[in-house]
Amino acid sequence: MKIVNIVPGFGGTFYCGNCLRDSGFAGAVRKSGHEAIILPVYLPLTIQGDVHETPVFYGAVNIYLKQAFPVLRHMPGWMEQLLNSPPLLKLAASKAGSTRAHGLEELTESMLLGKEGRQGKELDELVHFLKHQVKPDVVHFSNALLLGMAKQVREEAGVPVVCSLQDEDVWVDAMNEPYPAKIWNLLAEKAGDVDAFVAVSRYFAGVMKPKMRLPGEKLHVVHIGIDPALYEFHPFPPDPPALGFLSRIYEENGFGILVDAFILLKSRPGFETLRLHASGGMTGDDKTFFNRQMKKLNDAGLAKDFSLFEDFRPESLGRFFKSLSLLSVPVLKGEAFGLYQLEALASGIPLVQPSLGAFPEILEETGGGLIYEPNTPEALAAGLESILRDSARLTQMSANGRKAVEEKFDFGMLALKMVDVYNRIL
Repeated sequence: MKIVNIVPGFGGTFYCGNCLRDSGFAGAVRKSGHEAIILPVYLPLTIQGDVHETPVFYGAVNIYLKQAFPVLRHMPGWMEQLLNSPPLLKLAASKAGSTRAHGLEELTESMLLGKEGRQGKELDELVHFLKHQVKPDVVHFSNALLLGMAKQVREEAGVPVVCSLQDEDVWVDAMNEPYPAKIWNLLAEKAGDVDAFVAVSRYFAGVMKPKMRLPGEKLHVVHIGIDPALYEFHPFPPDPPALGFLSRIYEENGFGILVDAFILLKSRPGFETLRLHASGGMTGDDKTFFNRQMKKLNDAGLAKDFSLFEDFRPESLGRFFKSLSLLSVPVLKGEAFGLYQLEALASGIPLVQPSLGAFPEILEETGGGLIYEPNTPEALAAGLESILRDSARLTQMSANGRKAVEEKFDFGMLALKMVDVYNRIL
């Protein structure tokens, strides 16, 4: 079969787990004998090694300007092409505000309104491309915030529609009032245009089922996966030991909690050589927060013990993982999955994660780390210390994690589960 994955691009400015998930699933589906095409919207996908000749639909600069200035909805074609040029879209991705919900409430609502919103022209272009050029058997949307497109795609292109569910609540619940309730109601309404939903964890299926009023027979769970063969296993921790953080470096992902826990540990006997390594990039919005964390380290005399790995492309992360003893991404409110967990575990790096979101589910499945609560620097420092002082336990968690990724989270196996979802609705 031919599957088209409609995926929001991210411009390459930060570690995007959802983007890596979509790109990886498409690759695994191809290996299973089917055709999978990634169609980026808003921004280029820009994942090294997964280059696509398809255009970027709903160019971020275009739709933002048309939403803010309705007169521009009738701009000439040459101007639209200029605003959709890769250099301009990449510049837009690096700017502050490009990935936050505040200020984009009206645009999010308009996108979900589909044909009734202000992006009707863009929707027609997408449907025409699908219907007359790609001709897919299934269209798979990366997240529920894209479902304003689903009705026209399903009816005019004549294909069933699948939608993944991952962290939509983070975006919607961060909006200014009265938008959260309005957007959840719209999402519940648009759910009727979808043939199947695929949540990335049991935890998140439980979150989204009531929020979007989803019928149980439409809701499936397929965990995220990776190709473990792409990750070198490191059974022995480095000397000196190092804590790692891999995700977009901003407040909501808990980088500040890890910095504070690191400062606490460095004051304790036996951790004089401990280091802190971080990777994952940031947007313009995140730099002020990052500079505050660097000031804390500098004031504690620990700036020399911190390293920032700026290259977070998949093929470059091996050097980062090789430098780590443990990894922690203490997301303030938890999240639907966290792909970085699998990447670390496949590399033999145990996890120390808060008892929030899907983290307990993943660590229960893998045995590759420790859950702590509450999500405070003190509790995190205690969890990190308990493993760092027990080399046998660290070694066992390392082996457990790698084994679990190979047996339960291999992309090849999970791609077959996704194909089974497609077959059920064809």
